[in-house]
Amino acid sequence: MDEPGREVRSPRLRIEADREAVERDLSRLVLTLVELVRQLVERQSVRRMEEGDLSDEQVEVLGLTLMRLEDAMTELCDRFGLSPSDLNLDLGPLGTLLPQDPGVPEVPKGPDGGR
Repeated sequence: MDEPGREVRSPRLRIEADREAVERDLSRLVLTLVELVRQLVERQSVRRMEEGDLSDEQVEVLGLTLMRLEDAMTELCDRFGLSPSDLNLDLGPLGTLLPQDPGVPEVPKGPDGGR
C-alpha cells in the first residue's frame, strides 16, 4: 500500500525514435522555416522594387541573392529527399503555411472556409 504523502511514480515511458526519421523531420521543419523567410524576403523585395525604394544596383544584387538562395534550397531539398510540396505544411482550417503560388499572396480563410 502507498504511504500517505508519498508520491507514486509510474514507470518511465521510453520513446522509440528512428534516428533517420527524426533527422528527416527536423530537416523538413528547418527547411520549411527557411523557405517561409525566403518567400517573405522575396515579396518584400518585390514590393520595395515596385515602390522605387531600391537602386538598379540593389535590385541586381537582391535578384542574384534570391536566385542563389532558391538554388541552395533546391539543393538542400534534394539532399534530404524532400520536394517543395513537402515544405508546405498543412495547418488544418487555416490552410497551408506557404502560398500555392509564391508570387500571389494567399488570402487567409475565415472560420467558415472562406465562404
